[in-house]
Amino acid sequence: MSTSERYHAREIEARWQQEWDARGVFRTQNHDARPKYYVLEMFPYPSGRIHMGHVRNYAMGDVIARYKRAKGFNVLHPMGWDAFGMPAENAAMQNKVHPREWTYSNIAHMRGQLKQMGLSIDWDREIATCDVEYYQQQQRLFLDFYEAGLVARKTAKVNWDPVDHTVLANEQVIEGRGWRSGAEVEQRELTQWFFRISEFSEELLTALDGLERWPEKVRLMQKNWIGRSEGLRLRFELTGTGPDGSADLEVFTTRPDTIFGASFVAVAADHPLALAAGERDRKLQTFIEECRKLGTSAVAVETAEKKGYDTGLRVRHPFDPDQTLPVFVANFILMDYGTGAIFGCPAHDPRDLEFARAYGLPVKPVVLPPHADAATFSIGDEAYTGPGTIIHSQFLDGLSIEDAKDVVAIRLEKRTLNGAPQAERQVNYRLRDWGISRQRYWGCPIPMIHCASCGTVPVPARDLPVRLPDDITFDKPGNPLDRHPTWTKVACPECGAEARRETDTMDTFVDSSWYFARFTAPRAVAPTELDAVDHWLPVDQYIGGVEHAILHLLYSRFFVRAMKKTGHIRLDEPFAGLFTQGMVTHETYKDTSGAWLFPEQVVDRDGRYVHAETGEPVTVGPIESMSKSKKNVVDPTAIIAEYGADTARWFMLSDTPPERDIQWTEAGVEGAHRFVQRIWRMVQDSAGPLADVSEGPGKGADAEALRKAMHRTLKAVERDIEDLGFNRAVARVYEYSSLLSRYVSGGAISPDLAPALKSGFRFLIVMIAPMMPHLAEEAWSVLGFKGLVAETRWPDVDPALLVDSTVTLPVQVNGKKRGEITVDRNAPSEEVEAAALALEEVKRYLSGNAPKKVIVVPQRIVNVVA
Repeated sequence: MSTSERYHAREIEARWQQEWDARGVFRTQNHDARPKYYVLEMFPYPSGRIHMGHVRNYAMGDVIARYKRAKGFNVLHPMGWDAFGMPAENAAMQNKVHPREWTYSNIAHMRGQLKQMGLSIDWDREIATCDVEYYQQQQRLFLDFYEAGLVARKTAKVNWDPVDHTVLANEQVIEGRGWRSGAEVEQRELTQWFFRISEFSEELLTALDGLERWPEKVRLMQKNWIGRSEGLRLRFELTGTGPDGSADLEVFTTRPDTIFGASFVAVAADHPLALAAGERDRKLQTFIEECRKLGTSAVAVETAEKKGYDTGLRVRHPFDPDQTLPVFVANFILMDYGTGAIFGCPAHDPRDLEFARAYGLPVKPVVLPPHADAATFSIGDEAYTGPGTIIHSQFLDGLSIEDAKDVVAIRLEKRTLNGAPQAERQVNYRLRDWGISRQRYWGCPIPMIHCASCGTVPVPARDLPVRLPDDITFDKPGNPLDRHPTWTKVACPECGAEARRETDTMDTFVDSSWYFARFTAPRAVAPTELDAVDHWLPVDQYIGGVEHAILHLLYSRFFVRAMKKTGHIRLDEPFAGLFTQGMVTHETYKDTSGAWLFPEQVVDRDGRYVHAETGEPVTVGPIESMSKSKKNVVDPTAIIAEYGADTARWFMLSDTPPERDIQWTEAGVEGAHRFVQRIWRMVQDSAGPLADVSEGPGKGADAEALRKAMHRTLKAVERDIEDLGFNRAVARVYEYSSLLSRYVSGGAISPDLAPALKSGFRFLIVMIAPMMPHLAEEAWSVLGFKGLVAETRWPDVDPALLVDSTVTLPVQVNGKKRGEITVDRNAPSEEVEAAALALEEVKRYLSGNAPKKVIVVPQRIVNVVA
């Protein structure tokens, strides 16, 4: 074989992919005596093309899957498609194509792209959430949840797009407008279907502490989203009768210690008191309508300019009857948190301070920071929210914040107002029930029926699936299911009268909240097979973007609890280990008109970036996450076609820690490609000399050094992969391959070294196999090893070779270092002493005289006293 022959990735990679497929190497059996390992990457939306983020994500998961197989595990590594959702409907309208046709066409294309990556996936378990077989089981889960009391139908405030006639998720509201229509979003009260996730608030919160293999930042994000707060429900007495006939106003506060700093009370725009007052006050009604134009999310409320309307009502301070506080309707109060009303202490809450400054309300500090002077302390542009002692608060003065909270609660709990306790302690959660209703076609139909006589009743399980009709049109705004001439008409399963199907479909977050369980038995006639799901779950390693750290993961955690309650599963947490990888970034480019350019439209000419066709100068922008809108994307298919999948995988795993963003550069991918070629040349150069050589320890110092390097590198790479430190594993392989090349590049391989070198190549190939599997298989075959690397066990590390048999000791004369000696690690003191005295430098200082003393500290130092 010629040493000039290059590694032809396209031909070689296709060949090995066919071989793996033909042998069924990656098919996983549920009944296998080996220990299980379940690795899963978050499944993709079938947009039509994979992107570099996919390459990075799936390369990481594949390294783990291949490594764990080599370590003797029965590995489950499946793939599916998060296939329902609005983009398919957009494509249907724009391209006059059915959402199903668009979706399955995209799946076919992306499946082919992913297979080109050489991923060790069990494609026999492939699922798409738009498959009838999948969403039928999801409907079964819905019915079981409904029977268990985990589903509710209630009126709630939603984001409504008046042009598309659909509810929008908070994420689909961009600067107050619908993401697709651009119309100004309204808040509406609609009857919606909900999952009762809030019932699990405390359990979902406390269980986070047990997820030790999750990133701390993700656990914190979930804790904040669940938002547990301990506080006080406190009733303020109205100075007169409220417009709704009330005599008092109940607020919830987490800071009762600041009660003497209160300067106003505020209620949400949809609070009963506000609505009643609005019926009498046209200006207030207009203000309430403006508030409804805000998004429904807490983020939208928090970031909006703080506005209010003085109702003219006032309440009495609970500890100072002569002091009254104004009652405002405010746009930053949420009706579905606490009581929909708060008291404002501007000195110690940023929102309250912004509001108070806008409306000229008093700002009275009542918490003194440590080491501050009560006589001079005041509030400037920022509220003080830190620790301290209470001031200007009568009987609370001098207390800590926590003690003051307790004193206020005790006093008010003992008092009555209008025949009831004036206050009671309460734990609140920010987490709200999960609204799953969506007014669109391309989603899982909600299996419920509306009957004029019987009310809303579930579809009998025997009548599942409720299939989406194929004959729909998108020529009008809104949900095509609403106007379907026959699909909506159905007999009531209870009385037989003509009834109407539910036309809302499920939020796509439902589809992705249990797919990991379906993979364990994807063709089961029930949502799960208990033995299979109990065997495989939890997922040992889940990998995906941090953008899904809250909703997807939280909903999945809820789902397993709901599935446990309904008998479909017997565990509480879906993912034992979680890893959130960084983004893939690239420079951005603009032409002279300010239009974005693709990287392939830009060339470097003598250090200047210019347009490849026009030669006009190009402006280089910041390095940002790859996005279609800014065109700073690189097509993985083109990269794989030019360099090969292994090069793309190797680059994605190298240099940058996997949790950080990685910058895609042409120089980086070319460097990865050179390494592939370097390994291939080294294999070619060694194939002939090592063809008839059997593995063994070899003889001589070089063989011993090589064997130590083999086992030490193997041990380090093991540790790095286990810790998901792929970039460190890559660096060790670089170093080890350089050592091997020194033994190969010198020409003839000595017979004494050859057996160790053959083993050295086996170790190299096994170590690169999880990362560059095609190159590994080809090198394995060329060097004459039997079978497939993909089916080869990971070598055992020899502990004896991890420890040096010799040690280098410094030698001092009268306390100053004069040289070093290398001796056997366990050499007796007399041998160490003799070696030290034999050093020329030591002899020179002794001048032929015997030393007064020689002190040997084993494996540490030798000190000669002259």
